[in-house]
Amino acid sequence: MKNSEENNNYRIAVPSEFESVFSHFYFAENKTDLAITKTLLPSFQTILIFTFGAKAYLKSQNNTVLEAEKCLVLGPIKQAFDYTLEPGSEILVANFKEDAFYRFFGNALLIHSLPVHPDALIAENCFHALWEELKMIPDARQRVSVILDFCRPYLREQNAITTLLADFKNESLNPIKAIASQTNQTERNIQLNQKKFFGYTIKEVTRYERFLKVIEQIQQNIQKKQKTDWLQIVEECGYYDQSQLIHDFKYYMNLSPTKFLKFQQEICSAK
Repeated sequence: MKNSEENNNYRIAVPSEFESVFSHFYFAENKTDLAITKTLLPSFQTILIFTFGAKAYLKSQNNTVLEAEKCLVLGPIKQAFDYTLEPGSEILVANFKEDAFYRFFGNALLIHSLPVHPDALIAENCFHALWEELKMIPDARQRVSVILDFCRPYLREQNAITTLLADFKNESLNPIKAIASQTNQTERNIQLNQKKFFGYTIKEVTRYERFLKVIEQIQQNIQKKQKTDWLQIVEECGYYDQSQLIHDFKYYMNLSPTKFLKFQQEICSAK
């Protein structure tokens, strides 16, 4: 319990007005005397990170270390990375849904998921002023309210194609082909819109969703105290063989399936 009090981290839900913009906000702080490192799993979302207090660092799978200073944009997050909070550090993370980042920043796109200060994406130096206002607010939920108020004048409406892409739920159909037919456009044009507005292709997100099924199956097995059958997972989740599954674990999390399983079991045991 003491550890929970010293290391607050939790999600903050958004009001219905912003449900098409943000999935949630995430707050974490380090009130201990030691640095704390955690792993952020891939989400295929673009995130806006605000940091307060002491320093916070991000480390990629290639061991590139970046200091997160004041505010930073990353994404879409396609691979896991570590973040470290020094004692006295706080972070508040806004998680953009689907094309919402593009609708917010207009034509200022991130290329190759590089970290960018958000002030570089719009003409005004307004994010620095927003950060100055946020750092004076002690409560994370009040900070979120201020961020949401700030967003209202900038947000653009979805265009017709991105609305169709975002709302497409029929897993038995190829969304690119279905929407191309529905809108009387070429599949190539729909693909370009998907990549432009979402930051990833249908093929990329389909691969990731398949990987998520694996993670969910592993977690269910742990909860039920059942042994994980890798051959069964390969078959049920749509992989060709175990080597393809191992490749996805390496790609998304830089871990082997067995190391991830051990890690998850240790977490559950610790709880």
